[in-house]
Amino acid sequence: MRPWYRVRRVVNCLNLSTPLGLAVAVAGRARLSRGEYGLIYAHGFRIPMKAGAFTLGNVIVTGRRDGYLEGRLLEHESRHATQYVWCLGLPMLLLYLLAALLSICACGNPGSWNVFERRANLADGGYPEKDLWWRASRRRAGGDPGQTSA
Repeated sequence: MRPWYRVRRVVNCLNLSTPLGLAVAVAGRARLSRGEYGLIYAHGFRIPMKAGAFTLGNVIVTGRRDGYLEGRLLEHESRHATQYVWCLGLPMLLLYLLAALLSICACGNPGSWNVFERRANLADGGYPEKDLWWRASRRRAGGDPGQTSA
């Protein structure tokens, strides 16, 4: 395992985000297993959720029963684990919710203009790239006023 993944694992344990992730996983009766990048997979989460997966510290919680995460989604969730380090753990939850609320106000989608989702790569997490509502309404009305037609 890369040194950074070890540091991230220790910091997310100390900042209490990983212990919270483990508590949520146990509450949702998920099965735990070691994953790539120093992460913990909590698979078979039984509490209904809208997202395919979500991350708390170094714990990736998913409803998938096979416990296997791969490719772009795994990289996306790994980036969220790193965000917990930079946001000092639990404050990340409040900051994330605020960013999701602002994104909903801006475009009607909690991820499209959420700074955390954008920094984790929207497409990797399965989020759509939605226009801001004021850009979309301008487009529907006939385009941007500064544009000229040829």
